Amino acid sequence: MKTTSAREIIKSLLPEPALAALRRLRRRLNRVPGHAAFCRELAGKSGLEIGGPSAMFRDLLPVYRVVAALDGVNFADTTMWEGRIQEGGRFEYDTGRVGRQSIAEATSLTGIATGRYQFVLSSNCLEHVANPLKALREWMRVIEPGGLLLLVLPNPQSNFDHRRPVTRFEHLLDDERADVGEDDLTHLDEILALHDLDRDPWAGGRENFERRSRDNMRHRGLHHHVFDAALMARLCAHVGLTPIRQATTATDFIYLGRTPG
Repeated sequence: MKTTSAREIIKSLLPEPALAALRRLRRRLNRVPGHAAFCRELAGKSGLEIGGPSAMFRDLLPVYRVVAALDGVNFADTTMWEGRIQEGGRFEYDTGRVGRQSIAEATSLTGIATGRYQFVLSSNCLEHVANPLKALREWMRVIEPGGLLLLVLPNPQSNFDHRRPVTRFEHLLDDERADVGEDDLTHLDEILALHDLDRDPWAGGRENFERRSRDNMRHRGLHHHVFDAALMARLCAHVGLTPIRQATTATDFIYLGRTPG
């Protein structure tokens, strides 16, 4: 006989407004440690988000509500996460808050001027980039001198990467030196062997996951690399960022750094 979970019982008993209030409370209780200090650094500034909008910056690290303005950029006009988007269209990052949408590769922010923004945000995006050092340098290019980069990467212990080894820093250096492109599938065999499908309901089963993964240039669903807090900090130091604040949660690594002035 099928058992009914406590969550299912609560959902059956409470009206939707009450459920929404419970969801908001749960998000607040799970906020990033020191979130207010992160938010103060970005308050009143104008920036760019790579790969958003993100629930992280709406709820767990709620910077959306304090920034002055925010534009967005994504790699294509159709993505698994956002559906259809349009160059020059609306980037609605929070309720009633809208910036400009751009379409460009994370490693080549074509059309965005050097020093255009006071900060760049990115959550759970860099792991989808085959050449992360190249991407970080490009993100820093569009930040004004002395500006800020807020980077969030997934903690593999909480997701489908938990069986994979953390990527070596030397490997990322090699990728940058070789100017590896976003069509790279170097890690595909490792991913197919170690990806935990039980933790990835979006994968749609092994056959669908493998088919999507081999067509990654179109979908960008692969996590090319696996990070920990130490590797994240080393990458940021290597490109010249000065750390301001860092945090680790069960699901994410968070780093706020300043570009050279």
